Amino acid sequence: MAAELHPRSGKLIGLSNSNRTAQRNQSVQEFNHGLVLSREPLRDRDVFTVRIDKKVNSWSGSIEIGVTALDPAALDFPSSATGLKGGSWIVSGCSVLKDGRSVLEEYGRDLDQLGEGDRVGIQQNGCGELHLWVNGQDCGAAASGLPSRLWAVVDLYGKCTQVTVVSCEPPPDTDGEEREEDEEGEEGQEPKGLAAPAALMTEASGGGGSTNNSPSGNAGGVAGMGAGGVTTNDALLFHEKCGTLIKLSNNNKTAERRRPLDEFNNGVVMTNRPLRHNEMFEIRIDKLVDKWSGSIEIGVTTHNPNNLDYPATMTNLRSGTIMMSGCGILTNGKGTRREYCEFSLDELQEGDHIGLMRKASGALHFYINGIDQGVAAVQTPGVVYGVVDLYGMAVKVTIVHNHNHSDRLRRNNAIMRALSPDVGRPRPALSLTPDPETPDRLLFHPNCGQKAAIIGDGRTALRPHATDDFNHGVVLSNRPLHSNEVFQVRIDKMVDKWAGSIEIGVTTHNPAYLQLPSTMTNLRSGTWMMTGNGVMHNGTTILDEYGHNLDRLKAGDTVGVVRKDDGSLHFFVNGVPQGPAAWNIPPSVYAVVDLYGQAAQATIMDDMADLPPLPDDSSEGPTALSPGSPCSVTGTATASDLRFHQLHGTNAVITNGGRTALRQNCRSEFNDAIVISNRCLRDGELFEIVIQKMVDRWSGSIEAGVTAIRPEELEFPNTMTDIDYDTWMLSGTAIMQDGNTMRNNYGCDLDSLSTGSRIGMMRTASGDLHYYINGVDQGVACTGLPPGNEVYAVVDLYGQCVQVSITSSSGPLDNSLCTSNITEKSFPIHSPVAGVAHRLHSKHGKNVVLLGDGCQAVRVGGYAHGIVFSAKELKTDELFEINEVDEQWSGSLHIGLTTLQPPDLPSCPLSGLSPSLTQLRSKVTWLLAGAEVRRNGMLQRQNYGCSLDRLTVGNRVGVKRCSDDTMHIFIDGEDMGSAATAVSKNVYAVMDLYGKVTAVSVVSSTVMEDSDSVKASSLSSDSCSEGEEDTTPVSGGGPALVPTAMVFLENHGKNIQLSNQNLTAARVSSYNQGLLVTAQALPRQQLFQVAIDRLNSSWTSSLSLGVIGHSPDRLNFPSTACCLKRSVWLLQRDSVFHNSLKICENYGPNLDTCPEGTVLGLLVDASGCLHLFVNGMDQGVAAQDIPSPCYPLIDLYGQCEQVSLGHLLCRIKESVCWTPPPEVNPNKTCEYQALCSRFKDLLTLPDGYFNEDAKYNLCYCESCHKLRGDETYYKRGEPPRDYALPFGWCRFALRSARMSCLFRKWHIAYHGTSVGALRRTLDQSQLMPGGHGLLLKAPHSQPLPEENSTPEWEVPCVQLSPTMRYSGLEAFAPKVQFRDPRSLRCHQAQVGFQVCVRPGSYKVGPQTLGISESLDPRFSNTEIEWITKEKGGTLLYGLLVRIE
Repeated sequence: MAAELHPRSGKLIGLSNSNRTAQRNQSVQEFNHGLVLSREPLRDRDVFTVRIDKKVNSWSGSIEIGVTALDPAALDFPSSATGLKGGSWIVSGCSVLKDGRSVLEEYGRDLDQLGEGDRVGIQQNGCGELHLWVNGQDCGAAASGLPSRLWAVVDLYGKCTQVTVVSCEPPPDTDGEEREEDEEGEEGQEPKGLAAPAALMTEASGGGGSTNNSPSGNAGGVAGMGAGGVTTNDALLFHEKCGTLIKLSNNNKTAERRRPLDEFNNGVVMTNRPLRHNEMFEIRIDKLVDKWSGSIEIGVTTHNPNNLDYPATMTNLRSGTIMMSGCGILTNGKGTRREYCEFSLDELQEGDHIGLMRKASGALHFYINGIDQGVAAVQTPGVVYGVVDLYGMAVKVTIVHNHNHSDRLRRNNAIMRALSPDVGRPRPALSLTPDPETPDRLLFHPNCGQKAAIIGDGRTALRPHATDDFNHGVVLSNRPLHSNEVFQVRIDKMVDKWAGSIEIGVTTHNPAYLQLPSTMTNLRSGTWMMTGNGVMHNGTTILDEYGHNLDRLKAGDTVGVVRKDDGSLHFFVNGVPQGPAAWNIPPSVYAVVDLYGQAAQATIMDDMADLPPLPDDSSEGPTALSPGSPCSVTGTATASDLRFHQLHGTNAVITNGGRTALRQNCRSEFNDAIVISNRCLRDGELFEIVIQKMVDRWSGSIEAGVTAIRPEELEFPNTMTDIDYDTWMLSGTAIMQDGNTMRNNYGCDLDSLSTGSRIGMMRTASGDLHYYINGVDQGVACTGLPPGNEVYAVVDLYGQCVQVSITSSSGPLDNSLCTSNITEKSFPIHSPVAGVAHRLHSKHGKNVVLLGDGCQAVRVGGYAHGIVFSAKELKTDELFEINEVDEQWSGSLHIGLTTLQPPDLPSCPLSGLSPSLTQLRSKVTWLLAGAEVRRNGMLQRQNYGCSLDRLTVGNRVGVKRCSDDTMHIFIDGEDMGSAATAVSKNVYAVMDLYGKVTAVSVVSSTVMEDSDSVKASSLSSDSCSEGEEDTTPVSGGGPALVPTAMVFLENHGKNIQLSNQNLTAARVSSYNQGLLVTAQALPRQQLFQVAIDRLNSSWTSSLSLGVIGHSPDRLNFPSTACCLKRSVWLLQRDSVFHNSLKICENYGPNLDTCPEGTVLGLLVDASGCLHLFVNGMDQGVAAQDIPSPCYPLIDLYGQCEQVSLGHLLCRIKESVCWTPPPEVNPNKTCEYQALCSRFKDLLTLPDGYFNEDAKYNLCYCESCHKLRGDETYYKRGEPPRDYALPFGWCRFALRSARMSCLFRKWHIAYHGTSVGALRRTLDQSQLMPGGHGLLLKAPHSQPLPEENSTPEWEVPCVQLSPTMRYSGLEAFAPKVQFRDPRSLRCHQAQVGFQVCVRPGSYKVGPQTLGISESLDPRFSNTEIEWITKEKGGTLLYGLLVRIE
């Protein structure tokens, strides 16, 4: 047969050299249409061989070869060989395709890796089998059952641009015989002739400069080569004997677990022979199911599969077995290394590769996607079999014989060039090695994402179909960046369909050999990216709040990145440096741009003249420094730059942009969790943390102090008290220096602190160390710290303490010891702005004197009684502002809003006015005291803004009630954000000149009304009725605010079924896969509400809800919302999560306890803060910096099976905020109330005693009272007297409670009693002095009288209390044990009464139990007990039950 090509060929092919050479024209512009066929059909055993003459680096993919039954004379040539049908077999890469469909994977050599000069041939033997030959070596049978008349096919595809036919003749028989004899005669030896191809493979994989560390070794390479030929008996395959649920296929190269949705184990498979030294055993994950926890496990075992009784899971085997499970190593079923590598097998996806190798030294190594994870075990036995456990999520795997991960490229990454303006324009080919004649210009590399294209001579990248796809737009620079070289791109075009936008960064991966991911943040090695306003390293967030938010950029904006010569990474936005983002970046990194979401096109900017010079030190730039940034000792950084250092103990984890530290594995590890500040402390600077999480498992707790050891020089010990030099620590009550106790019984005990406690430490300029507990100075702990030297704050998360966060109070504290940059200012008495100056009201505290026509207030005596009010009610959005003018001290000012009307107060002096603002409770008052927000004295929020206690003379403080019914505090003109919600309309500004602050001056003016214009009517206007909200006209030409109609999106979890025009969603099976989102984005200031329609008590837990910051149209929903890890804020139980990390605890009610009928709402305010509403009540800010747009997200998990969309409101009216809808009974499915009710039924009390209307029964468990929005204390009676709600108890209303309206002037109290006395007390309807079974008070010196005898002493007294914290003590309410008839569990119960008490019928006295500690913060122990003797002075109101 003539070794020639057929004259008919693909449209871009040019033939020469007597039709023996074929060249693909326009090889830089086009990658296909390069098909050629042999001139004549192949003869049996003839090998049609071609030589690769020329390749280019512009494309992925390469030569393809095969055979076809189609006659080339009549063939309509497709664009590529894989498009041939009608009996065509093509070898592409390392796969075999028949008529375009894959029939064999991982076959032979990977054709994409062959280089110029390599030879490849195709043969049909006499048995109807197809064989591939590479460099004279037979790769084995690729297919069988071929017809006799076939033409050879060669496709000059992708990189391959020219080939020459070198021969078409049978192979020499002697070569095959010799090889067969060698294989039979020398067991364990390498087959002859394989050394050269192995070397070629090594050269091909190594020459590209890949950064992946693929395993190498002669034996390993040979095993891979030999396995390529499927006829070789020595190939690594799965053994025929395997787990009971395993099905083998693909010549025993593929294993699959049957019934993966019903069974999770019995999926063990082993290799058919022992592994050789340095031989790679590698598998590819083909299929996963999202139902089980846990996933694939892989390892080695000494057990012969022929003799092994396969266990259900391989970790059950107790001998001769080493397995990698998760990210740890198990030996004989027991954990020997908890964290072997940074990858977890449970997190791998379909397509990921896992391998292992036993080195000749006996060391066992595991490989994830070709990357060596290091030594897992040292002394591995010499004879071991590879073993794979298809456990949990893992269903199907295939053995891989080609290990060149770094060189595997995706096929078909080019897109249609018809959308490019450069089609047909000749362009020079780009090479990895730049031409020395041309400038070293930064361009985009032609190997780009599937949906991206490079145009404009490599300067512009675009996503042509940006409205159809939002990802696969990754582009990289054509060469590594030089040190201090700025790579900057301009956003040319954006689309407004998607959420998210451009992302930029650097990577160590060479673009010529990188298998580009769909989005760059999916890459798990060698990559640093700025996304949104955060920074990610290898797909994990390392900075939450860094620089300008890239998602808010517009067309024309620029973004840039630079790696400085010190290894730091900096980003630029519109030429403005954003500061250091990461450190220790390798020198050879490529720039990366991800045209994600809205970003559709970007162009490289060559002109760097407009960029400012790079900062010379790390102290410049934004204050949100990377946790890995080195400390600054220049003293120029602001107080807010205090973070935890990236260096820490082995069990510590730093999150939340360096602000939070936690100890992982807190129930199995108690130490090795030391964290240190990112820079040294200045003199007089407070470093304060708050304890966020503790465990009740260990003894001991947090330890805190300072050290003069730099973090880079510190070898972190188990505990910080092990350090024997330059370290001062507080442990419990002991002050320790260099590990030795200096003094005991210091003023505080760290072991006694609980969650929410704050700990601070400060070194003064004189070298004294002070500790602060909850803001209170505990005095000098020790002296003699080296003044002027660097000391770092250090915290040891020891024992019970698990998690802490740096508070906003950290910063300069001792103003006399630190340099202030505030210059002396003179503030005018009169307002500096247009309008009428604000004035103070003439009614004020008795120690206040007004000066300057009511513009200045001075406290002339004492430390209290300094309350002052604004002269008039504040209008909406009107700022009332003062400044402190005391000449010596500052701090201690309180400011807020109150519904108290000063004109209604008596004339001055106001001796009846509370001495301080925190005690003002006659009307609703919202105030800021220090950094705490309080409502009627009750703490609502901690760590709000800048603490007022730290303000200096001349600082300005203001308060404003905004149009969204929120209170905002302003400090020096800067809005500190929403401090309180649901603030009433008619409020006055109120201040308290308390403690150090003795004088203030008003510096603001009233809002000027424009007589020529009328403001638009607000939906909250008093003149606008509720029914007119949607039709209220708006003057001034502006459109009316119409809420966006919301429906659920059709894309949702697989167990969700929508109905009622997508307004109702139900989970129809299982307990998960119930995620759903809305089709519309949630506008700012609009309330989104859903009602819980149906609960199923068969499951545990319940729904969670939140918002997602990117478009859900094409979101692939996981099984639960907690698996979403990008731009997600989630409310689950009573916690708040961001990207699956907990950022807040004890927020609002526990959503797991919400009953049917509960209405839950989400609102994002104008400041980007997320609020949760429960039955119309705002629970406060849950999270901040919510992006726009965002979409409401709901997870119908566990008990919650159905929800419906509620009514849409632009804002919540005040009446709704504070009163739950009457039709919603938040207790009707409360488990605690149901348990208490079953106990009441066991008492067999007559129903006639109780109110038949169950709505008067109230549960005061934590969830129920939070759902109702109950306050802790209320007033009742004339004169009003405080009483506490019985939190933790359940009240059953008595029939006499219907008469309570007649006793509204009576006080409320509580009485603890025994179960045996209940019936007799109920018979009397009141507490009777002298009655049997009641808790009475009689003289202790007299014995109790006998029955029916006449008492000869004072009538016994009935003991009451305004709080159940006293009346519920076991001395008054003894506990009884009972068995719950439903759960059959044993519980302990107590009973008592809520009673109405006639004023004047009782005396207030001290407690009589000899208790020293305070029982209730509102009532002192000297007035917590009420005593009455009068009959008719009490009325039973409700039966109280508490169950433990």
